[in-house]
Amino acid sequence: MSSNASIRLLIVDDHPLFRQGVRWALAGEEDVTIVGEAASGEMAMEWLESAGSTYEPNVMLVDLNLPGMNGLELTRQVRRQYPAIGVVMLSMHESDEQAFNALRAGAAAYRSKDVKPQALMEILWRVARGEYVINDVVLEEPRVASRVLSQFRMLPEATPTNPDATDVPIFTPLSDREIEVLERIASGGSNKEIADSLKISTQTVKNHISSILRKLSLNDRTQAVLFALRRGWIETPSEIRQQSSEEQEE
Repeated sequence: MSSNASIRLLIVDDHPLFRQGVRWALAGEEDVTIVGEAASGEMAMEWLESAGSTYEPNVMLVDLNLPGMNGLELTRQVRRQYPAIGVVMLSMHESDEQAFNALRAGAAAYRSKDVKPQALMEILWRVARGEYVINDVVLEEPRVASRVLSQFRMLPEATPTNPDATDVPIFTPLSDREIEVLERIASGGSNKEIADSLKISTQTVKNHISSILRKLSLNDRTQAVLFALRRGWIETPSEIRQQSSEEQEE
């Protein structure tokens, strides 16, 4: 697979044989550099602190079940201190609980360790480009998709104190009503149609849309729908009609 970017990978796993296996699997891949290894979360953070900008990875491959600081806590710390690094989390077995926890921690991808080398490369390239691929697992297992969606709907609202801040959480939860509005936008509803179906005013719909865009730091409703779809927050028909005329409404 080709890409305009390059992968600078840090492998974090307590099994030397697994780390060597990753090196072997990625050997010869174009524009992929394994910049380092760490056997624990603590060692990974020390490595990042001493690496400097020259060797800083843009992708980390992290074992969920690390000794001491586990993969989830490591991911949280990396996302706080090194937001440009995408974390690919691996576990022995895929499960809805682990997928949800990885997503909550800020991981950009979640897979089991039996992932094939070609599939792993696809994931690494996508994460290096700033994409999120947890939902590929979610969409393969409807139970997981349903649970992730319901769990996010139960989360409290988290509006950034500074809408222009660069450290806005990747997975910002929306309220139940905002999710409903997004679902209807994705299905092609106009502001008036959404208002009628939810029995609220058109102005209230506009207020919800403004709130959604502010929380997600996005510019228009189409971007918000795509953002929510990629993260499994909403379910829509296979075809989504463009709402260009609605985007121009004040």
